[in-house]
Amino acid sequence: MPTHRGARGARADQIRLRNLLTEVRRRLQADARVAPDAVDEVVRGLEAAAGEADLRHAEDGLVLFATPDGEHHAFMIDQPVDERVVVDTTFATRDLLAADARRPSYWILSLSDRCARLWDGRDGELAEHTGDGFPLDAAAPDEQRSGAAEERHRQVVRDAVHRLEAVLTRDARPVLVAGVTRHQALFDELAGPQITIAGRVDGAHEGTPAAVLAELARPVLHAYEDLREVAVLAELEAARGLQRYAAGLQEVARLVEAGRAEHLVVERGYYAPAVRTDGEVVPVDGPPGALRGADVVDDLVDDLIETTLEYGGEVTFVSDGFLVDHDRIAAVVRF
Repeated sequence: MPTHRGARGARADQIRLRNLLTEVRRRLQADARVAPDAVDEVVRGLEAAAGEADLRHAEDGLVLFATPDGEHHAFMIDQPVDERVVVDTTFATRDLLAADARRPSYWILSLSDRCARLWDGRDGELAEHTGDGFPLDAAAPDEQRSGAAEERHRQVVRDAVHRLEAVLTRDARPVLVAGVTRHQALFDELAGPQITIAGRVDGAHEGTPAAVLAELARPVLHAYEDLREVAVLAELEAARGLQRYAAGLQEVARLVEAGRAEHLVVERGYYAPAVRTDGEVVPVDGPPGALRGADVVDDLVDDLIETTLEYGGEVTFVSDGFLVDHDRIAAVVRF
């Protein structure tokens, strides 16, 4: 379910959650495959998971999981999700995977007149990197010397570039540059092509706390990930020319389940209920839970994502409408 950031939306989120739990019970009770005691166990598990999530400090989405044997989990994620209830034999993890894909590891280089600090961003957290010559502090120059401050500033940025290049040789990641305009301009002048600049955080941040800097970096990183979608289209077109391309749910499903998908690309909002019959998967229309007497999969796309990862493939999520010429789902295949 989508949630509101901050305490002001907590009341509305509680109401939405309560309504969804009611929908869960209705769906389970209407499913002939689910025993009555399992209904109660799953609902209790979801209520327990909900109790572990403090909606006063919510992010953009809440994901709850529960099984009849008491296992339950709660996750808050920093990207919007569609409100939905999924009843299946495995957890529907696509929203977690999509959120994780949009939280890449990255470096933030913070520049000021006398200092350069390097920040290590991973798993949604930011910590200062103390090593490899960082933090870099320059001694104050003799202010009597003409141009001393400008020389010091240039030397700080030059040293920061060299030390950052050494770090990237061992641990290559996108780099965000934090600083005022003149610091960023000098960095652009001195930086080599091996430094991939993912974005910029404007302003003076020499004393900015890690949590605040991470929050400022979040929309910059999301914008960088959105730009990378263009590269995905180029990869699909190249694969088409090499006859290593598939598109459309049924064709992609056949190749994914055979372990042939090297790179699965899917729109974030694409969900596809389906029925498994005689070893085949047939997409169906209609609300989840409406079919009887068949092995119904609430979201076949979620199953394909998990299967691709199990076979060692890559999964990329793109914006809705981005794959309009590829029937909303496509794959680069191994052979």
